[in-house]
Amino acid sequence: MVAPDVLTGVWARAAEASSLSGAAREFADAGVPVFPCAPGGKRPLTGHGFHDATTDGGQVSAWWRQHPQANIGVPTGVASGVVVVDVDVHGPIDGFTAFGRAREAGLVDGWQLLVSTPSGGMHAYYPATPGGGQRSWQAPRAGIDFRGEGGYIVTPPSVVAGERGRAPYRVHRVSTDGVKPLDDRRLRDFLDPRPTPASQPTDHVREVSAERLAAWVAGRAEGERNRGLFWAACRLAENGIPPADTYAALAPAAEHAGLTMREVSATIRSAYRTTGPAPRTPASSPSEEPRRSMQQASGRLLS
Repeated sequence: MVAPDVLTGVWARAAEASSLSGAAREFADAGVPVFPCAPGGKRPLTGHGFHDATTDGGQVSAWWRQHPQANIGVPTGVASGVVVVDVDVHGPIDGFTAFGRAREAGLVDGWQLLVSTPSGGMHAYYPATPGGGQRSWQAPRAGIDFRGEGGYIVTPPSVVAGERGRAPYRVHRVSTDGVKPLDDRRLRDFLDPRPTPASQPTDHVREVSAERLAAWVAGRAEGERNRGLFWAACRLAENGIPPADTYAALAPAAEHAGLTMREVSATIRSAYRTTGPAPRTPASSPSEEPRRSMQQASGRLLS
């Protein structure tokens, strides 16, 4: 696993590379495994996704000769030496609010890098725990995802095409001291406390896990994404989950799989129409909201 101080320099140099292929080689040469993702997107181009990530320079060069504009994927956890707190901003969800509360509670100190994302959100990088065990998870209502073991991130200087056009991932701030591992379990308990489940009548629809459904949706390949999202949304609708909560739970995963915000919204609405009358709680519209700038957000939260 690459040392934290070395990793910080690697990301800073890669972000300044003149080409995506050059940045990919910068990572690989420093011992950070990479794999190609679709140009302008996040979908892996390799047969086994992040499991195919490598530091082999010959393989990395071959991938980017074949796909010169491929974005750069990096597996999170022990393989790369970094874990990432992903602050989402989309539809009705603004993860900066939850990240700010976590900062006040002293739960997100010690970051190495802050990276602005194309959607107006943020990736906060931390050194991975050497022994592993930091599994990926989601706190969708808070607008926070954690990328650890079993996950990956698209990294600077990759560029993503969205409804607002093309935008890059950018290194925004680099920490000069105080870098330390993140206690992701405490952070998860803070963002997404788990109440003791109430007993259900025997004829109640079988309880489903929004978190597991989201993880399953995130892994759908092209050609399966819409159908997978529709199936997962139907399961939540059948369990009486309000549309807004279903959107919060599944939208980040579906976008991670490669669907657009418009496709996600339309598919979830279709699922609720198919399963019957919607619950009393109205669905929040995933229409565009003003996005605060990365500079304002990170300055307010981390000053």
